[in-house]
Amino acid sequence: MFELILLLSLLIVGYGFGSYREKQHYKSIFEREETLSNIMLFESRFLPESDHVQGGALVTGHVVVSVDYFKRFVAGLRKLVGGRLRSYETLLDRGRREAVLRMKQEALELGANSVFNIKFETASISKGSQEAIGSIEVLVYGSAIKHD
Repeated sequence: MFELILLLSLLIVGYGFGSYREKQHYKSIFEREETLSNIMLFESRFLPESDHVQGGALVTGHVVVSVDYFKRFVAGLRKLVGGRLRSYETLLDRGRREAVLRMKQEALELGANSVFNIKFETASISKGSQEAIGSIEVLVYGSAIKHD
């Protein structure tokens, strides 16, 4: 009985701390997205037809985000019955948005105002390892230019 109470207590504490840290990270993301909103992103490979295009440097954003124990536990339960792993969706969203912000920051430091031909790469780290905490790695890259 004691072990069950301990497990439930640890899950509740894990959920509380994980939720708090996730909210803090989202708050930081929202603030930085507002700050970097002047840098435009385009999936197109083709540059705008303008006489004043400068730059052309590769910019990247890279992040590794780890899943907390509570989300891992919930995902394990969800795998038993099937369906969407909603507990991991916020992990992927935070990873993508953080990587884009890091790429935009690099473009800003180069004096660019647009990033073209952006591509995303996502990888799972520690997949299949029973002892390790699961993590995701997100890499985003594109060509930073300055145009009028």
